[in-house]
Amino acid sequence: MKIKTDSRKVKKGDTFVALKTLNNDGHEYIEDAIKNGATTIVAEHGLYEIDTLIVKNTKDYLIKTLKEEYYDQIKELKLIGITGTNGKTTECFLTYEALIKLEKKVAYIGTIGFYVNGEKIKDLPNTTPEINEIYEMLLFAKENEVEYVLMEVSSHALSMGRVEGLEFSYAVFTNLTKDHLDYHLDMKSYALAKQKLFRMSKKAIVNIDDDYKNYFLLKDNNNITYGFEEADYQILDYEMTSKGSDFIIKKQEQEFHFQTSLLGKHNVYNVLVTIILLLEENIDVNKIQDIIPSLKAPSGRMDTIFYDTNRIIIDYAHTPDAVGNILKAVKELKPNHIYTIVGCGGNRDKTKRPEMAKMATNLSTLAIFTSDNPRLEDPNDIIDDMINNLENTNYEVIVNRQNAIIKGIQMLENNDILLVLGKGHETYQIIGKEKLEFDDKQIVLEII
Repeated sequence: MKIKTDSRKVKKGDTFVALKTLNNDGHEYIEDAIKNGATTIVAEHGLYEIDTLIVKNTKDYLIKTLKEEYYDQIKELKLIGITGTNGKTTECFLTYEALIKLEKKVAYIGTIGFYVNGEKIKDLPNTTPEINEIYEMLLFAKENEVEYVLMEVSSHALSMGRVEGLEFSYAVFTNLTKDHLDYHLDMKSYALAKQKLFRMSKKAIVNIDDDYKNYFLLKDNNNITYGFEEADYQILDYEMTSKGSDFIIKKQEQEFHFQTSLLGKHNVYNVLVTIILLLEENIDVNKIQDIIPSLKAPSGRMDTIFYDTNRIIIDYAHTPDAVGNILKAVKELKPNHIYTIVGCGGNRDKTKRPEMAKMATNLSTLAIFTSDNPRLEDPNDIIDDMINNLENTNYEVIVNRQNAIIKGIQMLENNDILLVLGKGHETYQIIGKEKLEFDDKQIVLEII
């Protein structure tokens, strides 16, 4: 594709579109794009030595041009967009994995990268990349005979027009809890940003149990509901077992039993979304029942390491709701003690910091507050935000993340659980403007 928005990716003959994004102004990189071989510049201002098109809004130009030039090539793809605070990655990847097992051609675009037909193609800089990158991936998927594309769609992406002009076969709403309020400012704005996905979809699959469901049950949509409340797909019962979770769902007057290796009520929701998508695509329920037990959570989602009689679980949980979900899930395993290592990211929503600390201390034997990705903030200041006005005293502060993990492992005795939360699949820690190598799972394995 000849249209680029990243000057580093420009090759001879390309058109460079100078986008203004949250953290960057593409106009600052026009000279770099020209040096790399761009023969046309699309900008909102300026005069350059090569062909230049001045437009009112470069993002609007990009969306319109991509649709005109490339949409016909990808319009047959069945796009499945999943949005919500928690569960996007797990639900997308479980469905991707299920379709692979059903011998379908399928792609995944999201937090853990770009995958096509069982192969990881590359890592991605954002959960939902810029729209020209999405087109590049969709074109690649089409070339590889893909039928379904699972896509995590973030609220930032929807606000910034990164999926504008695409039509989705399904939009899925998982849940809405406190996150990203540094950007959206309040929960209503956050919900309305996510609602945009449901205005560009043929079918909507909505969690009926969530307080914000009515934002997504749009009048003109073909709405499908799921949850423990009365719904099109209703969870009648679930229980944790030594092998995972068993649950029963009701569709119309029929009841179906499913088993999954994934633990916890939140994962029952996640697996159910996969089941619904497969059933809506007319896949036989017996085939679905056969493959669900073999599906594994994506990297960094309740990633469990057994250590003597104890478990060390690494998870991406980085919101109050996600921390609460995983703690409630492991409580059902009836451990003697639960130790939780958790921090909060720098230069991100500060309102969730005390709530995460409260959740961790309420549900753990002991919480260890540590550094996450502090970015441009002082880790000590972030932890101060977490513990300010915290009434619980069952915590300690160990700012160095590796030392916190060492301490957590040292405390394990018999049938205990250590949770290492916040970073999951990430193999780095962002300190200042640097990405330093740091992999929670690798650190744990080295220590034990």
